[in-house]
Amino acid sequence: MERPFLVYTTFPDAETALAVGEELVRAKLAACINVIPGMRSVYAWKGAVEHGSEVVAIVKSREGLAQAVAAELKARHPYETPFILPLAIAEADPDTAAWILSETGAPG
Repeated sequence: MERPFLVYTTFPDAETALAVGEELVRAKLAACINVIPGMRSVYAWKGAVEHGSEVVAIVKSREGLAQAVAAELKARHPYETPFILPLAIAEADPDTAAWILSETGAPG
């Protein structure tokens, strides 16, 4: 059975993350996206140390869609270089895995 996987990414605000997440869910590329507001970031960008406010987004999908999810995130993301970190899942609750697999795949 194909395994679920997660993608950790960040967005400038919750509205953007939710809009992109809804597009991924409607396209059956993701079963769910969790958006966690209130993150403060310190990061290196083009030779400078920057500070900013962001939201974390966790995309729940399946391994076979990893490249498609990354491509859609890049295409829809407002950042010049979006942070897209696929996270392989070694094990998942069978009911959770079945739900993710049933909600992703061919658009219905």
